[in-house]
Amino acid sequence: MPPLHILWRDDHLVAVYKPAGWLVHRTGLDAGETRFVMQTLRDQIGQHVYPVHRLDKGTCGVLVMALHPAAARALSLAFEQHSVRKRYLALVRGWAPESAEVDHPLRPDDAPPDAPVQDAHTTLRRLARAEVGASADPRFATTRASLVEALPTTGRRHQIRRHLKHIAHPILGDATHGKGPLNRWWAERLGQQRLWLHAWHLSLPHPVSGERLELVSGLQLPGLQETGLSLGPHPAGDAAQPADLLAWHGLWATLPWMA
Repeated sequence: MPPLHILWRDDHLVAVYKPAGWLVHRTGLDAGETRFVMQTLRDQIGQHVYPVHRLDKGTCGVLVMALHPAAARALSLAFEQHSVRKRYLALVRGWAPESAEVDHPLRPDDAPPDAPVQDAHTTLRRLARAEVGASADPRFATTRASLVEALPTTGRRHQIRRHLKHIAHPILGDATHGKGPLNRWWAERLGQQRLWLHAWHLSLPHPVSGERLELVSGLQLPGLQETGLSLGPHPAGDAAQPADLLAWHGLWATLPWMA
């Protein structure tokens, strides 16, 4: 397995860039997969790591793990108490609204139909729009897409994916919540089939010092300074960039973007 790109590391936690297609840890639900962040990182740095949150298999970007049990407890508590601020990027169907507050309760995916729903809230902001002069649907002359920033304030499973579907702008490449024909059309145009969801930025209190860490994936977006994030990698990060970022950076040149 290729080594994982380390964004931050000290004696208490490590943050890595999780590539799309990797699982965070082994699971019987995907028995055929062989790429696991937890096991690869353990072998790479030579010590045990403790997961404190997760990213879907198809999602790439910032993932944090603790390096000892006390740090794992502190970080897990920060996630539970909503002290962690998360920012994602998503490429979605159609022209999304300029901004939206999605307050839509969700029932766990594997829960029975009569299970209680859980509060779920996501703030959305459209960063850019694109329109391609070819049609994925014979009823329309063009095909539209939007680049959206998503800030979830709760942490329900598949929350961003389900909330974007709820407002009729599913993430491109989402086989569960999107549209198969449209996903295949975009896969041919963009040269790959994948979920276009990126964990861009994670802000959290350090498990020992309490100081806030700002962890950035390294994705460089035109006009990024307007979002309040630095263009450069974290000063404690590696100089090399993950190959997975090339797909995202390719979007800026591939599609005709407009405000």
